Amino acid sequence: MPDYPLIADHGLIGDLQSAALVSTDGCVDWFCAPRFDSPSIFGALLDAERGGHLRVRPSAEAFTRRQLYFPDTAVLVTRFLTEEGAGEVVDFMPVSAPGVASDERCLVRMARCVRGDMTFRLDIAPRFDYGREPGKTHVDGSGAVFQGVRGTTLTVCLIRDAGDERAARIRVDDDGDVHAEVRLTAGETRGIVLRTGDAGRLREVRVAEAWRLFEETVGFWKSWLDRSTYAGRWREAVHRSAITLKLMTYAPTGALVAAPTAALPEVIGGERNWDYRYTWVRDASFSVYSLLGLGFTDEAAALGSWLRDRIDERAEKDGTAPLKIMYRVDGSGDLTEETLAHWSGYRGSAPVHIGNGAADQLQLDIYGEALDSIHVAAEHGLAPSHQGWTAICGLLDWVAENWSQPEEGIWETRGGRQSFTYGRLMCWVALDRGVRMAARHGRPAPLDRWRRERDLIYHEIMDRGWSPSRQAFRQHYQTEVLDSSLLRMPTVGFVTPTDPRWLSTLRAMDAELVTDSLVYRYDPAASPDGLRGAEGTFSLCTFAYVNGLAGAGRLDQARVTFEKMLTYANHLGLFSEEIGLTGEQLGNFPQAFTHLALIDAALTLNRHLDRRSPR
Repeated sequence: MPDYPLIADHGLIGDLQSAALVSTDGCVDWFCAPRFDSPSIFGALLDAERGGHLRVRPSAEAFTRRQLYFPDTAVLVTRFLTEEGAGEVVDFMPVSAPGVASDERCLVRMARCVRGDMTFRLDIAPRFDYGREPGKTHVDGSGAVFQGVRGTTLTVCLIRDAGDERAARIRVDDDGDVHAEVRLTAGETRGIVLRTGDAGRLREVRVAEAWRLFEETVGFWKSWLDRSTYAGRWREAVHRSAITLKLMTYAPTGALVAAPTAALPEVIGGERNWDYRYTWVRDASFSVYSLLGLGFTDEAAALGSWLRDRIDERAEKDGTAPLKIMYRVDGSGDLTEETLAHWSGYRGSAPVHIGNGAADQLQLDIYGEALDSIHVAAEHGLAPSHQGWTAICGLLDWVAENWSQPEEGIWETRGGRQSFTYGRLMCWVALDRGVRMAARHGRPAPLDRWRRERDLIYHEIMDRGWSPSRQAFRQHYQTEVLDSSLLRMPTVGFVTPTDPRWLSTLRAMDAELVTDSLVYRYDPAASPDGLRGAEGTFSLCTFAYVNGLAGAGRLDQARVTFEKMLTYANHLGLFSEEIGLTGEQLGNFPQAFTHLALIDAALTLNRHLDRRSPR
């Protein structure tokens, strides 16, 4: 099997419409364009031989590599150290008119020698439409154009100054891939500008123009981050998480993808390989709270607007139907799942899925998360309009009628529907927040019905969701299995953080779901989910555990757990979905839910620490 970089050995760059992963050896091995959910152009991360890549690295056999972000930005710097000298590749995607949907993406790769001499090697091997669209290559002294048979175009222009012919001697191999080398001395900069959707217009890009794009991109990110109101502990981790969430935002609609990648495995060699390049109602809802907590009201408002649009569409199309649990970034709902049988998968982890068959599942918790975020937004002055409130009322009427249905649950199990306690809990939240908003803002609503159903849910959870034998709240009514999604019970106000039943549940989770501070979702062996194989600990759940510990008064343990969790981040402060037994990051990367949970835990823990010892 070809060598694959670790999932964690990557940085993320983007322009708020798409994104690319860059490995520590200078390879762009994942890039989809023109949107996050578009087919891949470079996909070597999922098939090193057939996926396609764009590599810029030293030609030397041996080199040391380092990677960092230019401070407070999404500009990535990959440094190379050889016996002859030191160099670096500066990667970024200029952010131009981010709110206007466009097919034109731009990715800049500046190769610099900063000490001594260095020869850089360039390899460009695109594979359009997940490697399913053949293409042809045209080269001249300015660069190369790759043209797919179905019209996909990739233009690569050389960065160089007038009269410099050193990078002009490029070679095309039998597969149509392009290769070149350039030798630089200290202080020299060359490289490439890659563009999609510009109909193959080749031109040389001057070094000064590339640096101008660099300065503009740095300025954009620094200006954006300056809007943060966060001044607590762990500022660097929180702000890196905020930038990462911004990178995963599709600016034309405000939608946030769960991750920019597809089919990265939850266990190496396993089948839990899903496409996360879509917007979950759940993730969008949590995002509103986290972004408001950092002072990013514009982003929270955009996400809230995207969420309300989905609720309005439901009301207009069929008010009797449930929401879909996820959508494409433009709000469309076609997420047909298919398998890329010609790809081997990351380190042999097949099948490779694109699309997502879970989109049509019934997951009742999304209604509570959506209404909780709308409620929080309303408390920050972003109350829904009359039309929006009417749609919300219709949604809550549906919840009042359907909350007792069996469902697939937050973890998108494929082993059959159950009466999940967490789904019931979040239906309680949905109705409770509806009651609160109607009372607070004087809106008309069938309050008697909402209150009656809310209270019925409360009593049912306390009766059927509680396991007398385990002395804990359980995953669903037909099992004794624990589930870390229930760590949110005190967070949403269903129980107090010091309620005896909750403290007993937390102790049970300590014993069964927690390993050296890391937290599993549940035990799949005890509660089959319809899929083969085990999984790692869920980083989202570990950060939720921090909140649970802090609320229960175990503040010192909460802080140690949070600090230990930060050590599992990669070298850039990024997290995937899960952590394996060896500490390896697993699952799609980076994961929005994990970074949202990090921000939430930092805000909560910081608040508790300030109360104990005001600074």
